Amino acid sequence: MQTVDLVYFNAGGGHRASALALQAVLREQHRPWNVRLVNLFEVLDPNARFRKMTGSAPEDWYNRRLARGWTMGMSQELKVLQALIRLGHPMLLRTLQQHWLRTEPDLVVSLVPNFNRAMVESLAASLPGVPYATVLTDLADVPPHFWIERDQRQHVVCGTPRAVEQALALGRAAERVHATSGMIIRPEFYQPVVLDRAHELQRLGLDPTRPTGIVLFGGHGSKAMLGIAERLAASTQLIFICGHNKALAARLQALPRGAPRLVVGFSTDVPRYMRLADFFIGKPGPGSLSEAVKMGLPVIVVDNAWTMPQERYNAHWVRDNGLGIVASSFRHIDQAVAQLLADLDGHRARVRRVDNRALFEIPLLLERILDEAQAVRQTTAGFPMA
Repeated sequence: MQTVDLVYFNAGGGHRASALALQAVLREQHRPWNVRLVNLFEVLDPNARFRKMTGSAPEDWYNRRLARGWTMGMSQELKVLQALIRLGHPMLLRTLQQHWLRTEPDLVVSLVPNFNRAMVESLAASLPGVPYATVLTDLADVPPHFWIERDQRQHVVCGTPRAVEQALALGRAAERVHATSGMIIRPEFYQPVVLDRAHELQRLGLDPTRPTGIVLFGGHGSKAMLGIAERLAASTQLIFICGHNKALAARLQALPRGAPRLVVGFSTDVPRYMRLADFFIGKPGPGSLSEAVKMGLPVIVVDNAWTMPQERYNAHWVRDNGLGIVASSFRHIDQAVAQLLADLDGHRARVRRVDNRALFEIPLLLERILDEAQAVRQTTAGFPMA
């Protein structure tokens, strides 16, 4: 049985969600692989020294900022982080080499940015011939040094033509660049569900005759949801998914309302709530956008100075494909909703043309990568290929 390591971390939640989704589909397909989830930060800091010194995990500060909406200036902070990673590169190599030698994977699949250079080089030095693949969980790269490093020997799995262009421009050989039809999303978003929508909306205290928006800002919510609720309180029926942010959920519940409103905390049943909605409002995160589009929902997102650097292309993707409205600020959310509803059927038709099957395409790519690596090892060892 071959061992496949899926490397993730918890910053933002999307990397872990992608790893879990990929692990789930590989198990459903009964492939002869031992699939392991590897938290990169636990590998780099196995004794949790950072948590002991600071009182929180390295990714906690990032997640708290997302929840509070403090995202301006992240482009500059990203450069600082990348400089620190380059400074610590020798130490990262030593730690990762020891990890690979101890765990001996047959394939390493990265679902994280920024650390791929250290992981590729350490794997090549400790286990030559073991393939390495980076699966972008963003719609595009943010060069330099984010997802794709120049001229490194690794496979890159890209969910958009833009990401494919970037990989080739950074010197990746064409046979090591693999295109998929979108981002990884959870298997539940592909499962057919028989749902009496009108009955379910009524049961939840919503009006089945009114257009319904779902407001989602990732697993930790965002204070931007409060402004959306206030500006649309009188006019628009909304479902708010607040994730782990209990304080946000309480504040939303307490706001005056005119139109019906449903506030949900953390839920593992987001697909069901999306099936009750007519459109999506949120930040242009690759996961939430891909989930909404898979559920047939046109989207409303913003693109401004507060948009994180890795999500700026996503707004262009929405605009270029006619999947919804890209506003300059949620202060204009009432205008954006009116504009979307004026051509709701047209937006729905364009959304339905997007057929994202990446979750089922990637296992086939990984199988091919493993088979090619095995063939190379057999040839190098002097054994005839089967």
